Amino acid sequence: MKSEELTVQTGGHGGVFDITADVAGFASGQGDGLLSVFVPHATAGVAVIEVGAGSDQDLVAAIDHLLPAEQGRWRHEHGSPGHGRDHVLPAFVSPSLTIPVVAGRPTLGVWQSVVLVDTNVDNHSRKVRLSFIEG
Repeated sequence: MKSEELTVQTGGHGGVFDITADVAGFASGQGDGLLSVFVPHATAGVAVIEVGAGSDQDLVAAIDHLLPAEQGRWRHEHGSPGHGRDHVLPAFVSPSLTIPVVAGRPTLGVWQSVVLVDTNVDNHSRKVRLSFIEG
């Protein structure tokens, strides 16, 4: 297995961060297999969505609607106001996903991008583990 860790600078603000180029670069030259994308954090996830046409903002809006960052709403109260919702996020946006790779290219659809989803404003950077299993 080949594995590499990326650092994604989030700047301490929540949002959707496109890591598709990093994923494609990691898979390049690997042949056929499976690519795992994993976020080793309790307050972030990864997803495959369309970006640049508003879907990324729609995802953030949906998370804000479903999991509002209201102080006093969450039992988990340390950190910035509403931080408890950040710890619930990975139940809705998985911390991992698997992408088939064929001839060194992730088999993403034309409009699909791989993104880090992070609502936690207390952290300014995140780690993402990419792992490739040939087969």
